[in-house]
Amino acid sequence: KKSSERFFEKDSRPVILYDGVCNLCNGGVNFMLDWDNPTQLRGNFRFAALQSEVGRALLQRGGRRPDDISSIVLACEDGKTYVKSEAILRIGKGLGQGTVLWPLAPVVSTTALKIVPSPVRDVFYDFVADNRYNFFGISDECRLSDERFDNRFVSDL
Repeated sequence: KKSSERFFEKDSRPVILYDGVCNLCNGGVNFMLDWDNPTQLRGNFRFAALQSEVGRALLQRGGRRPDDISSIVLACEDGKTYVKSEAILRIGKGLGQGTVLWPLAPVVSTTALKIVPSPVRDVFYDFVADNRYNFFGISDECRLSDERFDNRFVSDL
C-alpha cells in the first residue's frame, strides 16, 4: 500500500494542501479553521503544507511533482485531487455548517463550478497565485500544525 494511502485509513476527510510559507495561504487556513463547521471539533477538512512530507506524498499520489507548490490542492480519499479554482470551489461546498455562511457558501460554490468554465476561473486564480508572495508576503517558516487544532493537521510520515 502506498504510504500516502495511510492518511485516509482512519480518517476519510479530504486534505487541503497549502503553501506553508505564503501569508495568503496561511490566512486561508485560519479562515477554514473558523468557518469549517466550527461547532464540531472535527470539521470537514484536514490540512497539510505542500512542503511537508505529507504534502509531497499526496502531491505524488495525485500525479503532481512533489515540489510543486504552484496551487492549492484538495486530496480526497478516493484518490482524486483538485487544484486551482476547482479545489477552492469544492472546499467552499463544504464550508459554513453551523455558521452564518450556511447554506450560502455551498450554493455559491456549486453554482460557480457549474456555470463558470474552469479556464475562466483559473485566469483569476493564476494571477493571484503567481503574485501571492508580492501581494501578501511570506513567512520565515512553514506552519505545519497548530496545537489547538491537532486533529485538523495531518502529521508527517
